[in-house]
Amino acid sequence: MDPLGAISLFLVICLSCLLLLSTWRQLQGRGEMPPGPTPLPLLGNLLQVDLSNMRKSLMKLSECYGPVYTLQLGPRRVVVLCGYQAVKEALLDQAEDFSGRGKQATFDWIAQGYGVAFSNGERAKQLRRFSITTLRNFGVGKRGIEERILEETRFLLEALRGTKGLPFDPTYFLSRTVSNVISSVVFGDRFDYEDKEFLSLLYMITESFRFTATAWGQLYEMFSDTMRYLPGPQREAFKQLAGLEKFIERKVKANQETLDPSAPRDFIDCFLVKMQQEKQNPSSEFSLKNIVLTVFNVFFAGTETVSTTLRYGFLLLLKHPEIEERIHEEIDRVIGRNRAPSMEDRSRMPYTDAVIHEFQRFCDVIPMGLARRVTRDTQFRGYTLPKGTEVYPVLGSVLYDPSQFSSPDTFDPSHFLDGDGQFKKSDAFVPFSIGKRYCFGEMLARMELFLFLTSILQNFRFRSPVVPKDIDISPKLIGFATLPCSYEICLVPR
Repeated sequence: MDPLGAISLFLVICLSCLLLLSTWRQLQGRGEMPPGPTPLPLLGNLLQVDLSNMRKSLMKLSECYGPVYTLQLGPRRVVVLCGYQAVKEALLDQAEDFSGRGKQATFDWIAQGYGVAFSNGERAKQLRRFSITTLRNFGVGKRGIEERILEETRFLLEALRGTKGLPFDPTYFLSRTVSNVISSVVFGDRFDYEDKEFLSLLYMITESFRFTATAWGQLYEMFSDTMRYLPGPQREAFKQLAGLEKFIERKVKANQETLDPSAPRDFIDCFLVKMQQEKQNPSSEFSLKNIVLTVFNVFFAGTETVSTTLRYGFLLLLKHPEIEERIHEEIDRVIGRNRAPSMEDRSRMPYTDAVIHEFQRFCDVIPMGLARRVTRDTQFRGYTLPKGTEVYPVLGSVLYDPSQFSSPDTFDPSHFLDGDGQFKKSDAFVPFSIGKRYCFGEMLARMELFLFLTSILQNFRFRSPVVPKDIDISPKLIGFATLPCSYEICLVPR
């Protein structure tokens, strides 16, 4: 045999072995796992999902394989949970078993198992306990943070008046405002709206978050072990995430140089004090790597999810001016025009509260939730999930569950109103997830959504350069995140 033929034969044999190994690994251990579509070698179930709308794909597959099924995302095997009952039984009824953190490949590139959001085991417990306590000490969920939000609202209203009723893209108006609230907690101060470094940080957050919503971002989720070394859009996302990390590292260093342990100024100071207190504890997770990644997690999440919800919510109000008008009526009746809104007003404003909840349900900003991982061999609905199995609790499938919401594909505040027009809670309202790893920023987010929306609508009416019937409210991207299409809005003083 000539050398070229020998090389070709060798390559064919190697490829065949790789395909056989891939198939064996994909099928290994599936005997007691939930059923699912048959995976292809190397590709897994790639051809059976729509990378541009993962939520819809996962829900459609559940119609064939049931609310609990196994999916092979390239070399990555996950168990998918769809619908309210399945997600509730896992994350609430067996909360400890499903309390591990699964993979989110884009953010894992920077986190590497550190920080409060993407860590596991004792590290996650220590960092989560500290973060919740520290945020509470800085007033989150209390009057203290309400005052910070209202102070920031005044800056926002001034900036919005500066638009003089002309069309503008609200993206950075909203992200600057929301980010400044969490910045005042983690960094001890707010940024000026025109601060170039601040605008650069917001760009980094927006662009990396956008990448996770794209089809390419979902492809990276499946083949990150290979794609992280290849050229492509993921390299730009890495650049943005690295820029955020470098900024936080500089902030931490500056705080270290001026730290007064008796008078911590912000979240970073509190973490540094904790590091000093536990420096002799060999099991402590309070390290420089964890402070940087925990601040990264809190700053990123505290900026992007609420601002995206508001941006999408404003688009929905442009589409439905009759809903905006009802909010105006409720604001005028309960708050009036001469004082700022307060959280005490919310209980007397059921319609506005229902609209905000419907924003969060319909927008479904994190449709698949953050992946979970079972912490031990787990029996679930008659199946055996080996320790370490990744789980996708599809939050969007709960928020769009027809057994829980009468018209899930329609934006309708009546989903959260009873027959008397009073606010009605729903157990299927899970935008912040549930169970052991629920989002501990929930209270802050709920306060921001209410106070920012009511403050803006107390002062302005929304107008669109496009007639309502032509406004497209379908999402532009649905991947890890759900993002609305770009649009412009006019704010007319009331």
